[in-house]
This record gives sequence, C-alpha cells and structure tokens, in this order.
Amino acid sequence: MSRPADTLRVVIPLTIRRRNGRPKILPPESMTAREARAQDPHILKALGRAWAWRRRLESGEITTAADLAKLEGVTDRFISRTMRLSYLSPKVLERLVVGREPPAVT
Repeated sequence: MSRPADTLRVVIPLTIRRRNGRPKILPPESMTAREARAQDPHILKALGRAWAWRRRLESGEITTAADLAKLEGVTDRFISRTMRLSYLSPKVLERLVVGREPPAVT
C-alpha cells in the first residue's frame, strides 16, 4: 500500500502485556520509574482506541463513524470525540504517552 508524499506517519513505541489477565499498555523501556507513575492508563487507552479506529476508517474496513459505533457498542458521538485524539500533534502525543503530563490532563 503506497502513501501520498504529504502523509505523516507517527509511530509510538508501546508494548502491550497482559497483567492479571487484562492487556496493559507499557511505555518505552527508556522511561524512568518516576515518569511511569505519572502515566494515566485512561489516556493511553483512549489514544490506542482513537488510532485503531482511525486506521479502520482510513483502510475502508469501516465506512462511517456510525457503523464503527454500532460495532463497538458505543455512541457515534463518543467515537467522534475520541477520534480527535488521533489528530493530536506528535509533540503532544509524545508528552502524553511518555508520561510528562500530570494525570489531571483532560
């Protein structure tokens, strides 16, 4: 699959491990322990969902947000609000994923 020349691809080095039978998104190995404590799992989950949904829409697997909402069992409003996270700038994404933002970030 070829991409247009003006496409920007953001790669976030995350690891998914199972803890207590549930998947957990882990930060890059280079993070210190203090930074790991500041990480908000809800933000990471929302970012992961947003990027997965965006990929499904862009690949043509799903045609509309309403179809995606029906498949995921959520409202189309929730889909559209969460999808906005997939369009954050790379600098903002890095700060959120690497845990340099306080847990109070909304």
